[in-house]
Parts: sequence; C-alpha cells; structure tokens
Amino acid sequence: MLTRAILLSYFIAVCCATLLARSMQVHEAREDIPEGFIHSGSAPQDTVLNLRLALVQSDPAGLEKALMDVSTPSSALYGQHLSKEEVEKFVAPSADSVAAVQAWLADNDIEAKTISPAGDWLSFSIPVSKANALLNTEFSVFTHEETGKTSIRTLAYSIPADLRGHVDLVHPTITFPNPFACLPAMVTPPKIKPAVNVTSDAVPASCSSTITPACLQDLYGIPTTPATQKSNQLAVSGFIGQFAQKADLETFLNQFRPDLPASTTFTLQTLDGGENPQNPNEAGVEADLDIQYTVGVASEVPTVFISVGDDFQDGALEGFLDIINFLLSESAPPQVLTTSYGQNENTISRNLAK
Repeated sequence: MLTRAILLSYFIAVCCATLLARSMQVHEAREDIPEGFIHSGSAPQDTVLNLRLALVQSDPAGLEKALMDVSTPSSALYGQHLSKEEVEKFVAPSADSVAAVQAWLADNDIEAKTISPAGDWLSFSIPVSKANALLNTEFSVFTHEETGKTSIRTLAYSIPADLRGHVDLVHPTITFPNPFACLPAMVTPPKIKPAVNVTSDAVPASCSSTITPACLQDLYGIPTTPATQKSNQLAVSGFIGQFAQKADLETFLNQFRPDLPASTTFTLQTLDGGENPQNPNEAGVEADLDIQYTVGVASEVPTVFISVGDDFQDGALEGFLDIINFLLSESAPPQVLTTSYGQNENTISRNLAK
C-alpha cells in the first residue's frame, strides 16, 4: 500500500501541476521501486544534482543500416567503413532540437555544457528544488536495504509537450544505482559433461571442460600468426578497482602462448581517476582474465587497458557512459572495446539502455 501511495504521489506531481506555464507531459516513468530499495523521504531541496540530458539523435536507424552494410559480405558497401565524422552525422541532434532544448534551459536560467563529440549529450547541475520544478516531479531519497546506500531519484518526470521528439531522456532520474559491484561473483564452476560438438581431431578433448587460448583458436578458427596491421587496436575496459597485472600476463603467455614475444604487453589509458597499480596484492581477477585472454587470443594485436575510476560522472552507470564518450572524443579510438561487466536491467531506464 505504501509503494502504491508513493507511486500515486509521483504521478499526481507530474500530471496535475497547474502552475507551470508550459504544458508538461510525462516522459519516463517506472512502474515500481526496484527490488531491494525503499523510499526514505523527500530529497533535501538544496542538494545539487548533476544531470545529463540526451537529445534525440538525427538518424539512429541510418547508423544501424550503415553498420549492417559495411559488415555484410553480400553488400555493395561491405568493408567501406565510415569515418568518425560520418558516424557523428547520424547521431548528432538536429539544429531544431538543439535550439529548442537550449531555449527551455535558458528560460529556467540553466547553462548546459556539451559533453559528447556529436553534441547529443548535455550536462548541468541544479539543486533538487529546481530539478523538481524543471521536470515537474519530486526527487526522493531511496535506500538500498541490504547495503544501506542511498541515492536521490524519482519514479517519473515530465518535459514540456513541445519538446517531445527533441529530448530523449534526462539522467539520473528513474535509473537506480547498482548497489553491488558490477562484477559477477566468482563461483566454483560445476563439472561439465563433455560437449558433443568438441569431437574434431583439431580440438583437444580437454576443451570440453577447460578453456585455453588454444581451445578458442581451434574452436573458432582464430589464426595464431601475428597481426600485421599495427594501426588496429583492441581496448579492454576495467571498472570497480579491477587492475591488470603485467607480471601475471607474462606468466600466462609463457604457459599458454610461448610462441609470442616475451615482451608482449599492453598500454594504459585512464579516466574518472582510474589507475593500474602493479602491486601483486592488487591484481584483479576479472581484469587479469580479460587482459590475458584478449592478448592471448588476438596474437600481437596492440591492446590498451582502460581503467575507469570511481570518480564517474554518469550517475548510476559507474563509468559505462563515461568510457564511451571518452573514446568517442579520440581522433582514432580503438576499433574494438571489450567489456565484461554488467548491471541488472531492472534498474535502468529503457531509453538510457538504448
């Protein structure tokens, strides 16, 4: 009953206000509070919220078609990859969207900063009281019962009706934080029955229960010959204080890829206060795993470990959005980014996930 009453109060707030000069429409809403969280009261009015606003991109369907065209062997455009600038044209908001949203923010004395190369993301900081008025909502404090961690969120918010088609979402609003590390718990794997498809003479029988770089190369036909295109680059992301050890990589390669040069290693990039200390007691299980198998399978492809620190600016996303805008800002970003972390879907806004 309490949850229903809270939800009702949110919808009343966002649907029935009469003091706003512009007609407001609910833009995003949650059906309920995510499991594990409880409502702990109204948010302090003077608390400053760091908000991000995503503008509607001009042609995401066109970008998806272009991706399929350059990736499909039967396509006349196969292999004709787009430049960074060509990609940005698909995701850049229209001039009308930029003007409409900036005018709305200016009317509310808000100065926003563009934080993505294509101009589709803006950021600004305002107190709760102003956010409540701007979005015709009521931000509240929510507590995760098991960890005691609190966050300021809302269950629904509105935007002016005439901004439909210009504003994609405002974040963080209805997206809740991940109360635990976004790394799956390490568990002892169950005993596996031999896989029926691992019967070829080219694939060792041991691959039915233990996976090594050689297994992956045999199963998927990945060549062991060194890469020749040194301009290509693979990026491996690291979050939540997971650090990749160069000494551990060397040990791994000596055992599983002795054919690779002993000097094979990776470079480092950091953001949000990230680092990669090499103290043995700070080695990360996930970071080591990701680096070792990336370097161990992609023979001599230049690899960079990107360490995302805890000073992330993307709300509940723990740096997932920060690392993307970080790479998009580079003139020659890595062609591939591998990420082995995740977050429960029930905490994320559908618009934000897209």
